[in-house]
Amino acid sequence: MSGHSKWATTKHKKAANDAKRGKMFARLVKNIEVAARTGGGDPDGNPTLYDAIQKAKRASVPADNIDRAVKRGSGETDDSVQYESIMYEGYGPNGVAILIECLTDNRNRAASEVRTALSRNGGSLADPGSVAYLFNRRGIVEAVKGENTEDDILMAVLDAGAEEVSEAGDVFIIESDPKDIVAVRTALQENGIEYNSAESKWVPSTEVPLDIEGAKKVLKLTDALDDVDDIQEVFTNADIPDEVMAELED
Repeated sequence: MSGHSKWATTKHKKAANDAKRGKMFARLVKNIEVAARTGGGDPDGNPTLYDAIQKAKRASVPADNIDRAVKRGSGETDDSVQYESIMYEGYGPNGVAILIECLTDNRNRAASEVRTALSRNGGSLADPGSVAYLFNRRGIVEAVKGENTEDDILMAVLDAGAEEVSEAGDVFIIESDPKDIVAVRTALQENGIEYNSAESKWVPSTEVPLDIEGAKKVLKLTDALDDVDDIQEVFTNADIPDEVMAELED
Protein backbone atom coordinates (compact mmCIF):
# COMPACT_ATOMS: atom_id res chain seq x y z
CA MET A 1 0.00 0.00 0.00
CA SER A 2 2.98 2.32 0.53
CA GLY A 3 3.45 2.67 -3.20
CA HIS A 4 -0.16 3.67 -3.64
CA SER A 5 0.11 6.20 -0.82
CA LYS A 6 3.08 7.85 -2.52
CA TRP A 7 1.17 7.81 -5.80
CA ALA A 8 -1.86 9.41 -4.16
CA THR A 9 0.27 12.11 -2.58
CA THR A 10 1.99 12.85 -5.87
CA LYS A 11 -1.31 13.04 -7.75
CA HIS A 12 -2.75 15.31 -5.05
CA LYS A 13 0.11 17.78 -5.47
CA LYS A 14 -0.12 17.66 -9.25
CA ALA A 15 -3.85 18.39 -9.15
CA ALA A 16 -3.15 21.62 -7.31
CA ASN A 17 -1.07 22.92 -10.22
CA ASP A 18 -3.00 25.81 -11.80
CA ALA A 19 -1.69 24.93 -15.25
CA LYS A 20 -3.62 21.65 -15.11
CA ARG A 21 -6.74 23.10 -13.52
CA GLY A 22 -8.72 23.40 -16.75
CA LYS A 23 -8.03 19.82 -17.77
CA MET A 24 -8.87 18.58 -14.29
CA PHE A 25 -12.22 20.43 -14.41
CA ALA A 26 -13.01 18.92 -17.82
CA ARG A 27 -12.31 15.40 -16.56
CA LEU A 28 -14.40 15.83 -13.43
CA VAL A 29 -17.30 17.20 -15.48
CA LYS A 30 -17.01 14.30 -17.93
CA ASN A 31 -17.18 11.84 -15.01
CA ILE A 32 -20.39 13.50 -13.80
CA GLU A 33 -21.94 13.32 -17.25
CA VAL A 34 -21.15 9.63 -17.69
CA ALA A 35 -22.34 8.78 -14.15
CA ALA A 36 -25.65 10.57 -14.79
CA ARG A 37 -26.13 8.77 -18.10
CA THR A 38 -25.38 5.38 -16.55
CA GLY A 39 -27.35 5.62 -13.30
CA GLY A 40 -29.73 8.56 -13.67
CA GLY A 41 -29.52 12.22 -12.70
CA ASP A 42 -30.58 11.92 -9.05
CA PRO A 43 -27.46 11.84 -6.81
CA ASP A 44 -29.48 10.40 -3.90
CA GLY A 45 -30.27 7.32 -5.97
CA ASN A 46 -26.99 7.18 -7.87
CA PRO A 47 -23.96 6.83 -5.53
CA THR A 48 -21.47 7.06 -8.41
CA LEU A 49 -22.97 10.39 -9.46
CA TYR A 50 -23.04 11.60 -5.85
CA ASP A 51 -19.33 10.91 -5.43
CA ALA A 52 -18.46 12.41 -8.82
CA ILE A 53 -20.31 15.61 -7.85
CA GLN A 54 -18.67 15.77 -4.42
CA LYS A 55 -15.22 15.34 -5.95
CA ALA A 56 -15.93 18.12 -8.44
CA LYS A 57 -17.19 20.43 -5.69
CA ARG A 58 -14.08 19.83 -3.61
CA ALA A 59 -11.98 20.75 -6.64
CA SER A 60 -13.93 24.03 -6.92
CA VAL A 61 -15.65 23.18 -10.19
CA PRO A 62 -18.37 25.86 -10.65
CA ALA A 63 -21.88 24.76 -9.69
CA ASP A 64 -23.23 25.73 -13.13
CA ASN A 65 -20.76 23.38 -14.82
CA ILE A 66 -21.81 20.55 -12.51
CA ASP A 67 -25.53 21.17 -13.10
CA ARG A 68 -25.10 21.27 -16.88
CA ALA A 69 -23.13 18.01 -16.81
CA VAL A 70 -25.89 16.27 -14.84
CA LYS A 71 -28.53 17.54 -17.28
CA ARG A 72 -26.49 16.50 -20.33
CA GLY A 73 -25.88 13.06 -18.90
CA SER A 74 -29.50 12.48 -17.92
CA GLY A 75 -30.75 13.59 -21.35
CA GLU A 76 -32.39 16.86 -20.28
CA THR A 77 -30.54 18.84 -22.97
CA ASP A 78 -29.82 18.32 -26.66
CA ASP A 79 -26.03 18.73 -26.44
CA SER A 80 -25.10 15.44 -24.80
CA VAL A 81 -22.04 13.53 -26.03
CA GLN A 82 -21.75 9.75 -26.12
CA TYR A 83 -18.51 8.78 -24.40
CA GLU A 84 -16.90 5.37 -24.72
CA SER A 85 -14.78 3.92 -21.94
CA ILE A 86 -11.51 2.37 -23.17
CA MET A 87 -8.50 1.09 -21.27
CA TYR A 88 -5.04 0.95 -22.84
CA GLU A 89 -2.10 -0.94 -21.45
CA GLY A 90 1.51 0.05 -21.85
CA TYR A 91 5.07 0.03 -20.63
CA GLY A 92 7.14 3.00 -19.55
CA PRO A 93 10.84 3.55 -18.82
CA ASN A 94 12.49 0.99 -16.50
CA GLY A 95 9.81 -1.59 -17.37
CA VAL A 96 7.11 0.25 -15.42
CA ALA A 97 3.62 -1.05 -16.19
CA ILE A 98 0.94 1.50 -17.12
CA LEU A 99 -2.86 1.35 -17.26
CA ILE A 100 -4.56 4.24 -19.07
CA GLU A 101 -8.29 4.85 -18.66
CA CYS A 102 -9.97 6.92 -21.37
CA LEU A 103 -13.43 8.42 -21.87
CA THR A 104 -13.70 9.46 -25.49
CA ASP A 105 -16.15 10.28 -28.23
CA ASN A 106 -13.57 9.29 -30.85
CA ARG A 107 -11.83 5.95 -30.39
CA ASN A 108 -9.36 6.50 -33.26
CA ARG A 109 -8.24 9.88 -31.91
CA ALA A 110 -7.77 8.49 -28.41
CA ALA A 111 -5.69 5.54 -29.62
CA SER A 112 -3.50 7.77 -31.75
CA GLU A 113 -2.86 10.33 -29.02
CA VAL A 114 -2.14 7.69 -26.38
CA ARG A 115 0.29 5.91 -28.68
CA THR A 116 2.04 9.18 -29.55
CA ALA A 117 2.40 10.27 -25.91
CA LEU A 118 3.88 6.89 -24.99
CA SER A 119 6.29 6.59 -27.92
CA ARG A 120 7.63 10.14 -27.56
CA ASN A 121 8.41 9.65 -23.88
CA GLY A 122 10.11 6.30 -23.66
CA GLY A 123 7.00 4.16 -23.49
CA SER A 124 5.05 1.79 -25.73
CA LEU A 125 1.58 0.32 -26.07
CA ALA A 126 1.18 -3.25 -24.85
CA ASP A 127 -1.18 -6.00 -25.94
CA PRO A 128 -4.46 -6.22 -24.00
CA GLY A 129 -4.00 -8.33 -20.87
CA SER A 130 -0.22 -8.12 -20.79
CA VAL A 131 -0.18 -5.43 -18.09
CA ALA A 132 -3.61 -5.48 -16.43
CA TYR A 133 -2.85 -8.66 -14.48
CA LEU A 134 -0.30 -6.67 -12.44
CA PHE A 135 -3.11 -4.52 -10.97
CA ASN A 136 -6.20 -5.14 -8.86
CA ARG A 137 -9.37 -3.06 -8.94
CA ARG A 138 -9.82 -1.62 -5.45
CA GLY A 139 -12.08 0.81 -3.67
CA ILE A 140 -10.06 3.85 -2.60
CA VAL A 141 -11.52 6.48 -0.28
CA GLU A 142 -9.38 9.48 0.62
CA ALA A 143 -10.26 10.81 4.10
CA VAL A 144 -9.16 14.20 5.42
CA LYS A 145 -6.79 13.76 8.35
CA GLY A 146 -7.80 16.77 10.44
CA GLU A 147 -7.55 15.83 14.13
CA ASN A 148 -8.09 12.15 13.40
CA THR A 149 -5.53 9.41 13.96
CA GLU A 150 -5.15 6.30 11.83
CA ASP A 151 -6.91 4.33 14.60
CA ASP A 152 -9.84 6.80 14.56
CA ILE A 153 -10.31 6.23 10.84
CA LEU A 154 -9.95 2.48 11.14
CA MET A 155 -12.54 2.25 13.91
CA ALA A 156 -14.98 4.33 11.86
CA VAL A 157 -14.76 2.25 8.68
CA LEU A 158 -13.78 -1.28 9.73
CA ASP A 159 -17.34 -2.60 9.92
CA ALA A 160 -18.13 -1.00 6.54
CA GLY A 161 -15.68 -3.27 4.72
CA ALA A 162 -12.43 -1.30 4.91
CA GLU A 163 -9.41 -3.57 4.61
CA GLU A 164 -6.51 -1.19 5.10
CA VAL A 165 -5.84 2.40 6.18
CA SER A 166 -2.57 4.20 5.48
CA GLU A 167 -1.30 7.75 5.91
CA ALA A 168 -0.42 9.89 2.89
CA GLY A 169 0.49 13.45 3.76
CA ASP A 170 -2.59 15.28 5.05
CA VAL A 171 -5.01 12.46 4.17
CA PHE A 172 -5.66 8.83 4.97
CA ILE A 173 -6.10 6.32 2.15
CA ILE A 174 -8.73 3.68 2.88
CA GLU A 175 -8.69 0.56 0.72
CA SER A 176 -11.61 -1.84 0.30
CA ASP A 177 -13.37 -4.06 -2.17
CA PRO A 178 -14.92 -1.78 -4.84
CA LYS A 179 -18.45 -2.87 -3.83
CA ASP A 180 -17.87 -1.43 -0.33
CA ILE A 181 -16.95 2.10 -1.45
CA VAL A 182 -20.35 3.61 -0.65
CA ALA A 183 -20.49 1.88 2.75
CA VAL A 184 -17.00 3.15 3.66
CA ARG A 185 -17.81 6.68 2.52
CA THR A 186 -21.10 6.62 4.42
CA ALA A 187 -19.35 5.42 7.59
CA LEU A 188 -16.98 8.38 7.40
CA GLN A 189 -19.89 10.80 6.98
CA GLU A 190 -21.77 9.26 9.92
CA ASN A 191 -18.68 9.77 12.07
CA GLY A 192 -18.26 13.39 10.99
CA ILE A 193 -15.07 12.70 9.02
CA GLU A 194 -14.57 14.61 5.76
CA TYR A 195 -13.47 12.81 2.62
CA ASN A 196 -11.98 14.09 -0.62
CA SER A 197 -12.88 11.26 -2.99
CA ALA A 198 -14.43 7.81 -3.10
CA GLU A 199 -13.89 5.75 -6.26
CA SER A 200 -12.52 2.52 -7.64
CA LYS A 201 -8.93 2.56 -8.87
CA TRP A 202 -6.29 0.19 -10.17
CA VAL A 203 -3.71 -0.61 -7.48
CA PRO A 204 -0.49 -2.48 -8.41
CA SER A 205 0.15 -5.87 -6.84
CA THR A 206 3.90 -5.54 -7.47
CA GLU A 207 5.94 -2.37 -7.80
CA VAL A 208 9.07 -1.21 -9.62
CA PRO A 209 11.33 0.90 -7.37
CA LEU A 210 12.88 3.85 -9.20
CA ASP A 211 16.01 5.92 -8.68
CA ILE A 212 16.09 9.63 -9.43
CA GLU A 213 16.71 9.23 -13.17
CA GLY A 214 14.05 6.55 -13.56
CA ALA A 215 11.56 8.65 -11.60
CA LYS A 216 12.20 11.68 -13.83
CA LYS A 217 11.57 9.62 -16.97
CA VAL A 218 8.38 8.02 -15.66
CA LEU A 219 6.97 11.34 -14.40
CA LYS A 220 7.77 12.96 -17.76
CA LEU A 221 5.74 10.21 -19.43
CA THR A 222 2.80 10.44 -17.02
CA ASP A 223 2.78 14.23 -17.44
CA ALA A 224 2.55 13.77 -21.22
CA LEU A 225 -0.34 11.33 -20.78
CA ASP A 226 -2.08 13.75 -18.40
CA ASP A 227 -2.07 16.30 -21.23
CA VAL A 228 -4.18 14.04 -23.47
CA ASP A 229 -7.79 15.25 -23.23
CA ASP A 230 -9.35 11.79 -23.66
CA ILE A 231 -7.40 10.30 -20.75
CA GLN A 232 -9.18 10.26 -17.40
CA GLU A 233 -6.71 8.36 -15.20
CA VAL A 234 -3.19 6.95 -15.45
CA PHE A 235 -2.06 4.17 -13.12
CA THR A 236 1.48 2.80 -12.85
CA ASN A 237 3.34 0.32 -10.69
CA ALA A 238 6.20 2.77 -10.20
CA ASP A 239 7.43 3.08 -6.61
CA ILE A 240 9.21 6.39 -6.01
CA PRO A 241 10.89 6.19 -2.57
CA ASP A 242 10.45 9.12 -0.18
CA GLU A 243 14.07 10.22 -0.51
CA VAL A 244 13.82 10.26 -4.32
CA MET A 245 10.55 12.19 -4.19
CA ALA A 246 12.16 14.71 -1.83
CA GLU A 247 15.05 15.14 -4.25
CA LEU A 248 12.64 15.68 -7.15
CA GLU A 249 10.80 18.38 -5.21
CA ASP A 250 13.97 20.34 -4.32
